[in-house]
Amino acid sequence: MSGYRDTRDVTAAARAVELLNKQADEIRAHIIRSRTELEQLQREFGGARAAQLVEANEQLVLAALQAETVAETATSHLDELARSSQRDALTDTPNRALMLDRLENAISLARRHVTRLAVLFLDLDQFKHINDTLGHAVGDEVLQLVARRLESVVRASDTVSRHGGDEFLVLIGEVSKASDAAVIAAKILAVLTAPARVGDHLLRLSASLGIATYPDDGEDAATLVSRADAAMYRSKRRRLGGFEFHREEIPGAPGPEQSRADMPHAPAARYQSALAEQQPRLRELREANEQLVIAALTAQQMEVQAEQAYSRQSKFLAMVAHELRNPLIPIQTAAGLLNRAIKDEPLMAQLQAAIKRQVALVARLVDDLLDGSRVSAGKFRLECSMVEMAGILSLAVETCRPAVEARSQLLSIHLAPAPLLVLGDPLRLGQIFSNLLDNASKYTPKGGEISLTAVVLDRTLQVTVSDNGIGIMSEALPNIFELYMQDVRAVAHYNGGLGIGLAVVRDLVEAHGGTVAARSPGRDLGSDFTVSLPMSTRPIAAATA
Repeated sequence: MSGYRDTRDVTAAARAVELLNKQADEIRAHIIRSRTELEQLQREFGGARAAQLVEANEQLVLAALQAETVAETATSHLDELARSSQRDALTDTPNRALMLDRLENAISLARRHVTRLAVLFLDLDQFKHINDTLGHAVGDEVLQLVARRLESVVRASDTVSRHGGDEFLVLIGEVSKASDAAVIAAKILAVLTAPARVGDHLLRLSASLGIATYPDDGEDAATLVSRADAAMYRSKRRRLGGFEFHREEIPGAPGPEQSRADMPHAPAARYQSALAEQQPRLRELREANEQLVIAALTAQQMEVQAEQAYSRQSKFLAMVAHELRNPLIPIQTAAGLLNRAIKDEPLMAQLQAAIKRQVALVARLVDDLLDGSRVSAGKFRLECSMVEMAGILSLAVETCRPAVEARSQLLSIHLAPAPLLVLGDPLRLGQIFSNLLDNASKYTPKGGEISLTAVVLDRTLQVTVSDNGIGIMSEALPNIFELYMQDVRAVAHYNGGLGIGLAVVRDLVEAHGGTVAARSPGRDLGSDFTVSLPMSTRPIAAATA
């Protein structure tokens, strides 16, 4: 039986080798034919046709390189956004949301493998005094120092997170017994007490720690964090710079009221004195609790805002990837047809035109992304001079006229009598109104109407771009000038933008000391965008001099 199996294996192997040899022969024949065809093409076609082919190939390579660079940049930005949305901006440790997610995963793993884990809640002692006396900049450096020292003590599989303010959470996974967490707590307190130089100040830090373990003190993340927090406050009340485990109240143990009832002969004066001594501490605890509640509410709101920002950024980057992929399809098609186009001059011209259009589209997307980054960083550079706005508006109209005529739209212009002098950057001013006119054309159906009106009111130039297009939905109108923000109906009507143009318009207008406002009666009722710019009284000649 074994011999039969060996014979069958040898036969199958021989067939495989024979098939591979046949495929190799076909590949060699294909290479020879390709080389022969290339030599024949080189003999038949030279001069101008060869130059055209070289130029087309150069443009194709350039477009591919640009698209690859933009795609790599978009991927890098996405990775950076994903990372930054889950990290604390000051200490670069996991933020609260990521920490709770890791804690839930660790609990699930511990439940499945029947193991333990520990949560350490750390609060710096007298950190408010550092902030008040040395300044918040020193306080920030102290928090960064604490984060690094905590990370140096725990294992790579453990997690250190800034919980808020001067509070930190440490997740210790796979502890065999509670005393393991105590050993790590002692190491943490020891490393924090080592002298540290922050700026010109030599500091010796201390902290109070609370420890809660799974499953002894709780079986979910919120309970473990809450009980570790309570243990930390008990430790802080006993003495600074120590740690304490969470322990449940013992059933049947006498409470405070019962303890006083069992001491009927205790002197009233002693009881009143003890109560008076505790009043300041109780007041401090109430204030600390109020601050904790406020901080928790603030952190919750910031977390929601961060999640919303991350969601918007993720959607935007997905849209960028989609927009960048669109030009690659015709470029790839053109590349496949280049060899065939050598004998077909009209086809060669069409391919060259297609490649140029797609390269221009990729370049426009890159310009939009650069403008978006400038909006985020507030780094628009203006080269201001005294400009006559009538010429700027006329140039913007001529720039957008081909798109308007392609859609058979009617564009009317009404300008106040010259001179309309504004101190600004002529290139950026033109960009403002080109963007608005381009938007009006894109979101107005064929045969629609667009108007540009410029009037002077109280030494302010008001330029309004109006259309009778799809309008703006009421829920989108308040945020229409935000970066990456697009009306849902606008995306469906014209799926070719990144939600950057209007944000650029707003920042450029504000950089020129003006304002921009959007109005729309509603769906399919058109929209108005009004730009108000302060006018100058200086004549052009004087400004030039």
